[in-house]
Amino acid sequence: LTAKVKSSLPVGNEIGGDVRNVIAVTSGKGGVGKSTTAVNLAVALAESGAKVGILDADVYGPNVPVMMGCKGSPMRVPGSDKIMPLEAHGVKTMSVGFMVEDGQAIMWRGPMLHRALEQFLKDVEWGELDYLVVDMPPGTGDAQISLAQLVPLTGAVVVTTPQEVSLTDVRRAMGMAEQVKCPVLGVVENMTGDIFGHGGGEQIATTFNVNLLGSIPLEAVARVAGDSGIPVVLSHPESETGKAFFEIAGKVAAAVATRQATALPTLEV
Repeated sequence: LTAKVKSSLPVGNEIGGDVRNVIAVTSGKGGVGKSTTAVNLAVALAESGAKVGILDADVYGPNVPVMMGCKGSPMRVPGSDKIMPLEAHGVKTMSVGFMVEDGQAIMWRGPMLHRALEQFLKDVEWGELDYLVVDMPPGTGDAQISLAQLVPLTGAVVVTTPQEVSLTDVRRAMGMAEQVKCPVLGVVENMTGDIFGHGGGEQIATTFNVNLLGSIPLEAVARVAGDSGIPVVLSHPESETGKAFFEIAGKVAAAVATRQATALPTLEV
């Protein structure tokens, strides 16, 4: 990994600050470890010396604040309408979870969701970032379309588990990425092991001719780390899960480094 990261975004991309690369972490369905992957990817990249932010775009289930151990309310930049993100574990962090009460239901239709994502991208003073990791909602809905319309994406990391029910949904996510012209940096297979099986991520990677970034074993340390607010790459860096996430972060950084500047993704209907 290198802290000297080139930009794949065009000048004037309208994200608040100097953000060089935007990486969407997505999945076809919920419950596959997407947020866990996004948080540990962001922190592992920061541990390499890169400047990193994480945007919790999963507005209906904002779990990033808990997983990052990050509490508080974002403040306005003095003399500006911009909002300063909070920071945890060396990662700038923004989430709708900072702005609602614990347990408060968020019931937003498409236009309001689009506006919220726009504000998180453009009205937050992200500063200088090598990577902005975006934890997307699961599925293929309004949030995915809005993000592709609002910002040129460097690429997506697609998370799945080995079971066929997850693979069926992740195929839809791969198809949507292709439709909005978002390059897929690779696939992560989570919860690999005897309980849920293995090999599904490799199957998807082969089918769609993309990289298998890594396989995350099913270990209790991941759950403990997520609940404690200290990502597993910090709390248990020598665990199999911790080492797998560091390896994935290295492969993501390498995949980003090989990408040239891309045009703004457009949705073809």
